[in-house]
Amino acid sequence: MTLEEIVTAVQRVLGIHIDGKAGPETWSAIYKAVVIPTLTGSQAPPEMTDVDTRSEKNILTLQEEVRPLARALVHKAAAAGIGIKIISGLRTYEEQDALYAQGRSAPGKTVTNAKGGYSNHNFGIAFDIGVFEGNKYMEESPKYKAVGVLGMDLGLEWGGNWKTIVDEPHFQLRPAWAGGLKEKEMLALLRQRVADGTPVYA
Repeated sequence: MTLEEIVTAVQRVLGIHIDGKAGPETWSAIYKAVVIPTLTGSQAPPEMTDVDTRSEKNILTLQEEVRPLARALVHKAAAAGIGIKIISGLRTYEEQDALYAQGRSAPGKTVTNAKGGYSNHNFGIAFDIGVFEGNKYMEESPKYKAVGVLGMDLGLEWGGNWKTIVDEPHFQLRPAWAGGLKEKEMLALLRQRVADGTPVYA
């Protein structure tokens, strides 16, 4: 039996998307099915524990599949000597439209090319971080690149790799079903899923 066949069999038993690859969705499902039941009365591993209050408030707006990865990124950055907080999570279409207006029909600098319904933030699969030195928020810092590497190691997509607007604070978890899709195609299907009431990661 090949490794891909083993992963496929595990995914089938767990009732998740079957692609034969052990990505974030598969590991998260394994954790819930195998590890959590054994932790009764035990301390949760560090990457699963709550982080600072501001980050937690934003993490709780995200899809359930994204939350442990957001917390893990905060912990991994701290272990590397970098203080970060999750400063943005889910946005409504209206909030996204207000951001899009900045630098166009409203004061401020242009921060996004995405209108409401055209940002991954609108579906709870994306979050932004801020680097902090003590209590001081660092809008620009070489540390964002270091955190980008840590995020990609967790299986997250990093906005620092984008070609249009490079967005170093941005991270997102692409659903398994969207693996071969362009961003525009994925967003169209995400809008459809919201309209139909279909779970994002199903």
